[in-house]
Amino acid sequence: MIAACGGLLVTGCATMPDNGDVQPVKGANQGDSQVRVYAVAPRETADPDEIVDGFLEAMTSDDPGFATARKYLTKHAAQTWKPEQSITVLTTAPDRDQADRNADPDNQGRAYPLSGRKIATVDDRHAYQPISPAKYLQSIHVVQQPTANGKGREWRIDSLPPGLVLGEADFLRNYRSVNKYYFASGEDWVVADPVYIRQRQDPVTRMDPVTQTVRALLEGPTDWLKPAVDSSFPSGTELKKGVTTLTTDDQSTLKVPLNAKADLVGGEPCRRMAAQLLFTLGDLTSVRVEQVELQGSKGPLCRLGKGQAAEFAAVRNTDRDENPYFVDEHHKLMMLDVGGKEANAPTEVPGPLGKGTTRLQSVAVDRGETRAAGVGEGGRELYVSSITTEQEAASAILRSKAAKPTERLSAPSWDGRGDLWIADRDPAAPQLWMVPDGTGDPVKVRTPWPADDVRIESLRVSADGVRIALVVTRGGDTTLQIGRIQRQTSGDEPVVSVDDLQPAAPRMESVTAVSWAGPSRLVVVGKEAGGVQQIRYLQTDGSTSASSVLPGLNGVTSVAAPHDDSVPVVADSGNDGIVRLAPGTNWQPVVKTGTSPVYPG
Repeated sequence: MIAACGGLLVTGCATMPDNGDVQPVKGANQGDSQVRVYAVAPRETADPDEIVDGFLEAMTSDDPGFATARKYLTKHAAQTWKPEQSITVLTTAPDRDQADRNADPDNQGRAYPLSGRKIATVDDRHAYQPISPAKYLQSIHVVQQPTANGKGREWRIDSLPPGLVLGEADFLRNYRSVNKYYFASGEDWVVADPVYIRQRQDPVTRMDPVTQTVRALLEGPTDWLKPAVDSSFPSGTELKKGVTTLTTDDQSTLKVPLNAKADLVGGEPCRRMAAQLLFTLGDLTSVRVEQVELQGSKGPLCRLGKGQAAEFAAVRNTDRDENPYFVDEHHKLMMLDVGGKEANAPTEVPGPLGKGTTRLQSVAVDRGETRAAGVGEGGRELYVSSITTEQEAASAILRSKAAKPTERLSAPSWDGRGDLWIADRDPAAPQLWMVPDGTGDPVKVRTPWPADDVRIESLRVSADGVRIALVVTRGGDTTLQIGRIQRQTSGDEPVVSVDDLQPAAPRMESVTAVSWAGPSRLVVVGKEAGGVQQIRYLQTDGSTSASSVLPGLNGVTSVAAPHDDSVPVVADSGNDGIVRLAPGTNWQPVVKTGTSPVYPG
């Protein structure tokens, strides 16, 4: 294998030798998209070790059709191997052990054990699924076959693991995460659905990243998100046959040719289709798309610009500055201005929660910043009040009966629909609650575990109201889980459940706090096995990268991130009080005494 020199990383490449054999090099040790690996075909007299090593390296390349990698396989294996079927992600490139020659006394072939630590899989719909690191054991079998000229014999692989097997660094070098967008079921706002596509041209489809992304959107949502979202594209809609490249014109308009399935779509459905495309393409830094034009088999269907698509966003008050709130030393709700070079003094919030009429332990402010929910000092009662007008203190809308303050109500969280969520951690009656519109009768939320088996320590609901991040304790372990919210109506009563929980931070053995940080990203505070506390960004599918770790900060008990990543992250750091992390800086103190920092949500 030959690793190409990344032009933006170094000033020049070493001189290329003009003689000697080309030698394989080990797979990339850093997940750097600037490095490219080129596959090298097997030598005529390659021994079995070289065949196996050469193939493992060839899997990490961008070789069109994986043609070079297939040269290491027998004819039958080359025809049946489907690298697009799945990806197995290991912590490092797979370890290849020596073959046991005594296991095959007739010399009909040799089996080479492959081992490593498996951390994730990617399916044929591009969905990333993390797992707690587990032992990976597979094998590659090689046999001798006649050479093409029939005058000799050569070693080739006749049996191998399915799909691609990549170390995490090679996976991150070759693939990148993008968000597809679909509409929340029955609603007019979109939900992010993260998937992985190739960084450059896809070896199998020959599509560039833009075309890959559009194709992934048209294929529909991932299996996990599918029950909670809808796509506006008619079933069977695909790109026009033969399209492998999509580029914008001089007006930054992307024209997307579709097959005949889209021909009858017009008006509002077409606008929604175009909105899905605009949100999806907004994640690609390699292309600037200001508007899209959908084209059917008979010509243009509709056009939509980014400004028009904004009406379908889950968070629509983007013109207003995002400011965090917190509980001060007097247990009052206060607002912070942390966007400038210097943080301004906190501002008192109108209403009983800001006046100290109700002493607070934790808070949540709704997305419109008109109401706040507060858990009273001691954690027993939940209150909701206006934060724009003065009014009398409201009665508690929910109470916990737990004896200990630490076993009572969690901090609350608002979704984008205006519904309020909170967990009662009472060991005798643990329960997740949803309060419709923040004022209705609390609804018991169905969860997928026995009530006495798991305790929800904290929660945060996404702006789209489709996903919920839960920090849960079970059997002594505190982990982060992402659940899908399902809503139905039985008679006049709402039925709400959290389904299909999946790990969002499987490599962390304990999680302290979590906050949403955009459509499909979380900020998580926790510890990996044997490590110290760290703060890092994670995708909701559990994927991460080395660049996602934030600067260190001791004693963090809570964290809050804005929807817009140009605004500082804030945290409660214990002895240092409330601190902020602006882009490109280190942590800075804001308020010496305070707790429970939150952005709206």
